[in-house]
Amino acid sequence: MFTGIIEALGVVKDLRNDKGNLYITVSSTIASELKIDQSIAHNGVCLTVVELGEGNHTVTAIEETLNKTNIGDLKVGDLINLERCMQINGRLDGHIVQGHVDQTAVCTNLNVLDGSWEYTFEYNPSFGNVTVEKGSICVNGISLTVVNSKANSFSVAIIPYTFEHTNLKQVTKGNTVNLEFDIIGKYVARLMTR
Repeated sequence: MFTGIIEALGVVKDLRNDKGNLYITVSSTIASELKIDQSIAHNGVCLTVVELGEGNHTVTAIEETLNKTNIGDLKVGDLINLERCMQINGRLDGHIVQGHVDQTAVCTNLNVLDGSWEYTFEYNPSFGNVTVEKGSICVNGISLTVVNSKANSFSVAIIPYTFEHTNLKQVTKGNTVNLEFDIIGKYVARLMTR
């Protein structure tokens, strides 16, 4: 379980395909604190550390992950949001995040405001996922508050700290992001369809 509070920005150092799997090597400031078999969220995708190196770690993304997330779009040099799983005695600063991406969305608009940024994302509503204004959404692993909610889109407002310390600073119109919808909202939506 995660909180959506990004712990570090990693840099993709190597990408290797093997039998339908993608091995991703990421350098970061937290690499020396990681261990083999540890769960780390990468752009909101929970992946297992399979190898450690000097200042870096490697994880494996299987075909299912590559089909449902933006992980397969990564290129060497890309920034990637990293978060280790939460400790049971820690504060839940963001919201409950599982590290299971529900679907991707496309950035359809980016407004640079006076001291902040507003991003609009559009997603396929046929999956049954919903947002609510002032509710939580996880975008590329970042716990954010929904500003405007529509049937197939939503917007979020980004403060300077979040902009500087996450890979949102590299997201532009047309880019794909990972979405994990609020777990409570997903359960309520499922119950309402029964």
